[in-house]
Amino acid sequence: MTAQLHDGNLLRPPLAQDMIALDPAFGARFMLFVDTEEEFDWNAPFSRASNRVTALPGMARGQAYFAAAGVKPIYVTDYPVIDSDAAAAMMGQWVNDGAADIGAHLHPWVNPPHVEDVNAANSYVGFLPEAIERAKLEALCQRIEERFGRRPIAYRAGRYGVGASSARLLEEAGFRLDSSVRSRFDYSHQNGPDFHGLPQHPYWAGPTRSLIELPLSTAFAGLLRGGGERLYRAAQAMGPLAGALSRVRMLSRIPLTPEGVPLHEAISAIDALIDEGVRVLNFSFHSPTLEPGHTPYVRNEGDRTTFYRWWDGVLTHLERRGVTAASLDQFIAAVPMRGRACQAA
Repeated sequence: MTAQLHDGNLLRPPLAQDMIALDPAFGARFMLFVDTEEEFDWNAPFSRASNRVTALPGMARGQAYFAAAGVKPIYVTDYPVIDSDAAAAMMGQWVNDGAADIGAHLHPWVNPPHVEDVNAANSYVGFLPEAIERAKLEALCQRIEERFGRRPIAYRAGRYGVGASSARLLEEAGFRLDSSVRSRFDYSHQNGPDFHGLPQHPYWAGPTRSLIELPLSTAFAGLLRGGGERLYRAAQAMGPLAGALSRVRMLSRIPLTPEGVPLHEAISAIDALIDEGVRVLNFSFHSPTLEPGHTPYVRNEGDRTTFYRWWDGVLTHLERRGVTAASLDQFIAAVPMRGRACQAA
């Protein structure tokens, strides 16, 4: 496939020349993206009325923890959060202190303009008509600019819901980086994107290749991990086999998140990704998890204690492996200009 025939669509594997060779001095690093969003019942139908933002004490505690650990999170933030005076003021102080960055996160069902039907299929903004995706993205960008005095440059679609037009629309809106691609996951069975076959490494996307794609990090671990995605998908197609292989630690798919992933598995995933040569480990979780009672992962104070113990263990292991935190600016600075990247390819 030639560059002329590849439009930089985020649902298609990149060309070899689109892979990004980071500055060697950047080393092995990790980044943290927080999907910063309203609280809603994850088991209930989507609703425009589910737009409460009350987890601010938990967010403040989380920010203090990461700042003390030398981690500068990127809070990719959706419309209800940025529309909250209290949330915007709190997060604006973090930005002014140089302790955090703000990006964009789009939940279409609570993001104006409210023109589409609210249902599961329409929860993936990239699968809405292009004009609606563009209008919602612009409304979110304008609201963030009103709050912080600048347009966001980092994006993650809610529910990882990028579509065929998303990279082009992000380029047009002035974004520098997208982190919506959840490599090694397939949501097509629920009307969403299929990311199988996409890399773990950063690459150029979009029609002009001015958009950096930094996929979320997911590892395969276990004795059969060499079979990778092909073996895992084959096992999934055989019903209970994938679960059986995971239980006996033969083959597991492990995303880098504290949500539903035990510490020992996260450490295995970190080591597996380092062995694969992944230079940027991309961690993520949802902001309501920081306050008990809003997500399935932190239902009470004991769960929250476990959440922070998970991070204690992960940060200790990353330090042991020589993987240090990177900010958004540091990562972008390590990406060579497109012309040099083409010459290197």
